[in-house]
Amino acid sequence: MSGTSEGPTPAADLDRSAVTVSDIKGSTRRGAAEDTDGGPPAYRSVFAAAPLAMAVVDREGLVTDANEALGGLLGGGPAGLVGRSAADLLDLASDARTWHAYREVLRGRQAKLRCTRRLKRPDGRSLWAQITVAPLDGGTGGVLLSVTDVSGHRELQARLRHLQMHDPVTRLPNRTLFFERVTGALEAESFEQSGTGRIGLCYLDLDGFKAVNDTLGHRVGDQLLAAVAERLTACAQEAGRTRPGVPLVARLGGDEFALLVEDSTGTEQLADLAESVLKSLQAPFDLSGQRLNVSASIGVVERHAAGTTATGLMQAADTTLYWAKVDGKDRWTLFDPERNAHLMTRQALASTLRPAIERGEFRLDYQPLVGMSDGRLRGVEALVRWDHPRFGLLQPNRFVALAEEDGSIVPLGRWVLATACRQARAWQLARPDDPPLFVSVNVAVRQVWDSDLVADVAEILAETQLDPSLLQLELTESAVMGSAGRPLQALQALSDMGVNIAIDDFGTGYSNLAYLSRLPVSVLKLDGSFVRGFQYEGTGAPPNPADEVVVEAMIALAHRLGLTVTAECVETPAQAGRLRRIGCDTGQGWLYSRPVPPDRISELMAGASYAVGNP
Repeated sequence: MSGTSEGPTPAADLDRSAVTVSDIKGSTRRGAAEDTDGGPPAYRSVFAAAPLAMAVVDREGLVTDANEALGGLLGGGPAGLVGRSAADLLDLASDARTWHAYREVLRGRQAKLRCTRRLKRPDGRSLWAQITVAPLDGGTGGVLLSVTDVSGHRELQARLRHLQMHDPVTRLPNRTLFFERVTGALEAESFEQSGTGRIGLCYLDLDGFKAVNDTLGHRVGDQLLAAVAERLTACAQEAGRTRPGVPLVARLGGDEFALLVEDSTGTEQLADLAESVLKSLQAPFDLSGQRLNVSASIGVVERHAAGTTATGLMQAADTTLYWAKVDGKDRWTLFDPERNAHLMTRQALASTLRPAIERGEFRLDYQPLVGMSDGRLRGVEALVRWDHPRFGLLQPNRFVALAEEDGSIVPLGRWVLATACRQARAWQLARPDDPPLFVSVNVAVRQVWDSDLVADVAEILAETQLDPSLLQLELTESAVMGSAGRPLQALQALSDMGVNIAIDDFGTGYSNLAYLSRLPVSVLKLDGSFVRGFQYEGTGAPPNPADEVVVEAMIALAHRLGLTVTAECVETPAQAGRLRRIGCDTGQGWLYSRPVPPDRISELMAGASYAVGNP
């Protein structure tokens, strides 16, 4: 008889009450005197009648007596067990913890021991046995050993566990078993002694599976899931032919599957596996007379196991799967730490936007708008910055889109408008003899829809006592050109109030100049891409006449419609000179000044005019 251990004995099993027969204990107490007289032990009759397999073991660990039940369980008669080591018969020395506990019971230092072993009978059959060891009473100096066949119970447990750990539709491991394997693979003892110390995961989702369920029914949907599971299993088995282990394929729920690669060799291995999965799904599925084509999006993560958690691994996989969907589906995407960091930063910013407005973490810088004809400062554009306590000074492109998504652009825009008007009025009061500067403020379309912009502007102008003609509101070309209904009514009301309306980044959207005649617009701001086309002049490269022709035509038509034109991104005197020659009204860009704090604008107002560029 030989045995194999099922693993270290749980600590609780070492202290549980042994399965003993009270009659045997009583018999040993009564039979101590009989033994000294040379008669048979009093417990022998109990041994013979008890259905429980038992043996008496001396302090040296040798069997001194055994009953027929134990002989039958181990194969052979009880006489053949006498004199043999109980530890060898029942595999009690296969792991250090159980062996130590067993010896402590033999020496009388520990009360009881219970453990489970898988034993192999002489006929080749195996059984699971629960073994209990406890001291005998009556001063005999030995221990009572009992063995119970628990194979049926173990098999039932195994069947129940299989049902609990596997998906009934695909017969694949389910989410519970998958996370159990992931957690085990990430334990230090799993990768420190051997293997590559790395782990990989392909997390996939079928593209358009919901449409299959909705149009063909859940029965066909389940058939499709089962067919996909077969192909994924085939991919895993093929990948395992050239690798030490076969990837675990699991269904995590719905149409989500995962392939876990323990001891991965790097991203190339995971990329090959993802490619093979996509290729395997390209062939049509024939199900109940239906021919279906499906694809999948796959998020791929591969990293060191050390320092990784199951939750962190799945979060990375889920994020990467989302990227694959966004990037166009029917593809795999590898986890990118930088892209993830940007996403995490974006989420952190989004969650703190509204509190930041209340805490006053925003400020305004102002960029000069200069007259092209005389080089004098005519106005400024207010540009918001976020002085973030963690990420430092953030430009508008880092948070304005987020503010528009969650609606915080409304309170933020109201604050920007009030602050800019208040500052413009302060400059006017500080230099009453100079022509006043107008201030230009960007407005998001959502401010028109989600708030009463007209009422806000009227209230702020009244509060700051700023003349409406000194306020310019900028909206993007696509927003203004598509205006109708409430937005158009708001723009008209603002124009009637005396506020100037400007189209920002003009030339990148609809570019429908004829439509401008029906809008209350007074200013066009040419997108910087047109102005950058002028930069060749003065560099030795020949100028492109088409750039100037297009811009000149736009300016001429705008003037015919009664509009003024501002050129953005003016960076060189040559650009400024050409723009002035073709009739551009104002310029804005680094040639004149970068966005600066309000006190710097005060200094510029006191200084001389900007130099006028030559054509």
